[in-house]
Amino acid sequence: MATRVGESLAAGPGGHIGTAAGGRWIVPVLAFGGISVAVMQTLIVPVVAQLPTLLHTTTSNASWVITSTLLSGAVATPIMGRLGDLYGKRRIVLLSLGLMVLGSLMCGFTSALVPMVAGRAVQGFAMGAIPLGIGIMRDALPPERLGSAMAFMSSSLGVGGALGMPLAAYVAQYTDWHVLFFGSAGIGAIAMVLVALLVPESPTRTPGRFDVLGTLGLTAGLVTLLLPVSKGGDWGWSSGTVLSLFGSAAVIFAVWGLFELRIPHPLVDLRTTARRQVLLTNLASIMVGLAFYALTLVLPQLLQLPAATGYGLGQSMVVSGLCVAPMGIAMMLVSSLSARLSKARGPKVSLMTGLLILAVSYLLGTQLMSAVWQTVVLSVLIGVGIGIAYSAMPALILGAVAPSESGAANGLNTLMRSIGTSTSSAVVGVVLAHMTSPLGATRVPNMDGFRTAFLIAAGAAVLGLLIAAFLPSSSGRDTGAPRQRRGELRELPQSTRSPRTTRRGTPSPNR
Repeated sequence: MATRVGESLAAGPGGHIGTAAGGRWIVPVLAFGGISVAVMQTLIVPVVAQLPTLLHTTTSNASWVITSTLLSGAVATPIMGRLGDLYGKRRIVLLSLGLMVLGSLMCGFTSALVPMVAGRAVQGFAMGAIPLGIGIMRDALPPERLGSAMAFMSSSLGVGGALGMPLAAYVAQYTDWHVLFFGSAGIGAIAMVLVALLVPESPTRTPGRFDVLGTLGLTAGLVTLLLPVSKGGDWGWSSGTVLSLFGSAAVIFAVWGLFELRIPHPLVDLRTTARRQVLLTNLASIMVGLAFYALTLVLPQLLQLPAATGYGLGQSMVVSGLCVAPMGIAMMLVSSLSARLSKARGPKVSLMTGLLILAVSYLLGTQLMSAVWQTVVLSVLIGVGIGIAYSAMPALILGAVAPSESGAANGLNTLMRSIGTSTSSAVVGVVLAHMTSPLGATRVPNMDGFRTAFLIAAGAAVLGLLIAAFLPSSSGRDTGAPRQRRGELRELPQSTRSPRTTRRGTPSPNR
């Protein structure tokens, strides 16, 4: 059956289906789920420097606490998206949030390295909840609500990260650090209950079976690509391990791509991915992710470095988190503005506007680092640019794919953002590690390093702007409203459809 027993369905404008009781809650509930995932991602940031001591291990080993979440999240987003298209998006959202709760509890009850790394890896699978939430909105909401809803959901990752950072810093500074993970588990459990009660299951399904071999190939390719990206600074970028992993990734992706093109129901439809609008949006997403993460790497260090350096602002962990938090607030506030801009001028214009603001803001940022209030202004400017750019991406992606592919397509787009943030972490990390000044017995990043990091972010935004300029003009006013391909099966309540029929009641063609 397409629906659960007792679930009351009502068709909204345009044939979009949602529960009569829960339709109004779809956007805030799914956005809360996205924010809870983002909080989970960033909650460890305030204690990164203390992890070797807390886990009784070396700095290199402790970095796996971050790397494990990065790898599992990258693998999970396209996989969870495909599972949602096949078996129900709400069902897989609940699975994603459930894994976040499980992983959080695993971390909360341990102070050992291996269980902590395992728990963080399990947490990473929650990343699939955000693209799946966007897919549910596309299936359930009428066109007039869809643009603003997708914009808000898309920005939830940055909103949760920015708002969660000061809260996590406060908890880490004044309570036991394990409380961070118990809090994450609690927020995730609340999100699960709200989704189960207030979000209807998506009626749209993709025919076919799950591509197990494609999943294994994609997992191997992503691990061999992102592992050297994230650990290259520790292992040495010219080391045999790093070079062999990059070479293996190239071979694995080539073989995987050939395999995906030859099977009837691939994990990732590469032909769809190669469409101009989808391909260029994903490439621009990498640049946005790269630009976004530079701020979160630079400002906390600048704010917490002692004033004795001559450029550090000497603030506490909590204050530095509060200075970054306005970025999340700005992202939240501009999401509706971005939706209106996309409706009036098209999501391509919104994406280019966001990238332009990012480039200008980072260039200004090279001169806005001498006072606390300047970092707050910079956080707001970057938040505006990220919020507008992030909000445009789902509309561009969904405007080019069928409803039955929305989960996987959005999952892949989220993966592209993750690749951008991973690359930013690696590149900026190398810059800050090499451009240092002495501070007592140690060396710390200097102002030239911070400015270079901002220039790299500005360059990424400019490159993204150039990529976005080549998006097809036909994407102009397409805000991602649901479209249906001929012969695509959209499940309706059992009482209103006959076996093997489409929405229009015509026989479903053999696939």
